[in-house]
Amino acid sequence: MTTINQNISLKKYNSFGIDVSSKLFCEYKQASDIKYLIDNNYLNNESNFLILGGGSNQLFTADYEGLIIHPINTNIDIIEETENDIYIKVGAGKDWDEFVEYTVNSGYGGIENLSNIPGNVGASPVQNIGAYGVEAKDTIYEVNIVGLFNGEIKTLSNHDCKFAYRYSIFKTEYKNKYLVDSVVFKLSKNPKFTTHYGSLQDELNKESEISLQSIRKVIIHIRDSKLPDPKKIGNGGSFFKNPVIPKTEAEILLKKYPEMVTYPAPNNHTKIAAGWLIEQSGLKGYINKKGTAGVHSKQALVLINKGNASGSDIVELAEFVQQTVSKKFGINLEPEVIILK
Repeated sequence: MTTINQNISLKKYNSFGIDVSSKLFCEYKQASDIKYLIDNNYLNNESNFLILGGGSNQLFTADYEGLIIHPINTNIDIIEETENDIYIKVGAGKDWDEFVEYTVNSGYGGIENLSNIPGNVGASPVQNIGAYGVEAKDTIYEVNIVGLFNGEIKTLSNHDCKFAYRYSIFKTEYKNKYLVDSVVFKLSKNPKFTTHYGSLQDELNKESEISLQSIRKVIIHIRDSKLPDPKKIGNGGSFFKNPVIPKTEAEILLKKYPEMVTYPAPNNHTKIAAGWLIEQSGLKGYINKKGTAGVHSKQALVLINKGNASGSDIVELAEFVQQTVSKKFGINLEPEVIILK
């Protein structure tokens, strides 16, 4: 039976730990739950509901006056297997890193570089999450979705999702129109490792061998050494996207800042490390005047709740970071975190 709860605190449902509440709250288990919500007029317009998974990429600035839909379907099912590949269907409510751990322990390669990323599986195609040279789109085979206004069940291919850097169709055409029910991943039983990105190779050189297990171990170590645990310090992981600018503009900046951290990007563009830009702007470890929010002292790309920050405190801090970086480098940082006003 589908249950609608009222006035539920969202503090434990968002990784920033912002103390807000939701007027209505529903746990999603299966497509029939959406049918119930439709039939009972809970989903009558796009502005009165929000799909909230792990809450690791969303920043609340006020109480939510509509309905929160929180997926809790966590099944993992092998649906097809070939000599070289395996297809695994995963419920949207499954903790992402628990799924990565499962694949590594099972010997299935493809998402080991995405270890220790907070959030749930349902967010992986929406955000096209990525780290250390790998993106979710590299292994997503298809996405099963449910229409929020008609209950229609659809399956989208990888191509249908229109994946790009931190982008998918779920951020535009399908935003607030469909809920991700499950994701099918195509993983390899004979994995080829991606180890060239950032400090990963240097750390792997210290290991006795390169394997799924050693890559996961090293990435967890790197992320733990740089990124605060949301259970201890409220944060949303990387707050800003790495900006992508024309290669010609990047070359001009490199003449002035030869140590600038860059990566090749498609279509004659260059990706620049946003964390480097923020750090070089003198903001690493910065704390706002209220003492409620700041830039993490070990990773400048992360904005943190010092304990009692409001969502507005975090937004004001983010805007200050954007203004400071723009003034110094002429680059506009775009938030990766979704700000809910």
